[in-house]
Amino acid sequence: MNGLFADLVGQPQACSLLLAALDRRRIAPAYLFAGPEGVGRRLAALRFVEGVMAGPQGSPGLRRRLAEGNHPDLLWVEPTYLHRGELVPLSRAEEAGVNRRSPPQLRLEQIREVSRFLARRPVEAPGCMVVLEQAEAMAEAAANALLKTLEEPGAGLLLLITAAPERLLSTIRSRCQLIPLRRLRPEDVAGVLAALPAADADGAWEAATTDPPELLELAAGSPGALLHHRRQWQALPVELPGRLQEMSGGLDPLTALALARDLSEALDGEQQLWLLDWWQLWLWRRGSGPQVLQRLERLRAQLRAYVQPRLAWEVALLELGTALGSSRQ
Repeated sequence: MNGLFADLVGQPQACSLLLAALDRRRIAPAYLFAGPEGVGRRLAALRFVEGVMAGPQGSPGLRRRLAEGNHPDLLWVEPTYLHRGELVPLSRAEEAGVNRRSPPQLRLEQIREVSRFLARRPVEAPGCMVVLEQAEAMAEAAANALLKTLEEPGAGLLLLITAAPERLLSTIRSRCQLIPLRRLRPEDVAGVLAALPAADADGAWEAATTDPPELLELAAGSPGALLHHRRQWQALPVELPGRLQEMSGGLDPLTALALARDLSEALDGEQQLWLLDWWQLWLWRRGSGPQVLQRLERLRAQLRAYVQPRLAWEVALLELGTALGSSRQ
């Protein structure tokens, strides 16, 4: 594989499409990097930007600058949370103490900034370039504003990254060159994790062999997702997963209420939703019926809405304690 994309593992189709565009110097105004979380979409976008700026062979110095976010002609845009009257990017939400129960959004004011950036004169590169992460998180007004930008692209380059292209307006998708990225084979996942620096990988692949099997299943061929699930698992109070597992035989009301209290007090909104994903998969693997799994879906919807978390857990665990206990009799 060409040196520019040598570290993009398991994505031959995406590499071929991007290299062909660079070799022929036929760069589309907009690209859509579509694929599951953690399979290399962000890396592919970074390497393509490098190739557009420096040619198909790339440039080590430019690569460092792009990785550090230190280039005047590249704007990287993330979904944001509205926190205390300010927009906080997704990558800074935890350190800023943002309540992450509601999902972040790409907002109208961010898309307006994108349009202004693309219209300005570049400093070093052939043109100004913008990367939109989690493009499916655009609010309706933002999506309509982006469509206007795509209709008059000018000399800039717009790269959209998404795990759910079906959630984008069809008119947006039709104006972008699709770059599909796939889930990786197990051996490719192992290779990606083995190549990470020890500080980043944290022994991820080796430790995953002793982790709950649900983590590998949740990752579904995504190295990035596997690392994310391992971090979530390790951040949990050690006793909580076991207490949820004990519910497979039913729980008395007082124990269920105590568990609901501890879950809502010990975990933030994002952690509660992740733990619910794990528990639902754990129950499904052990043959829980549709009634139990549907009740968990209702709980997930309540946690994503504005229902008080402790109350949502209390009602759900009381109902599930009875249902799971009955199914074992």
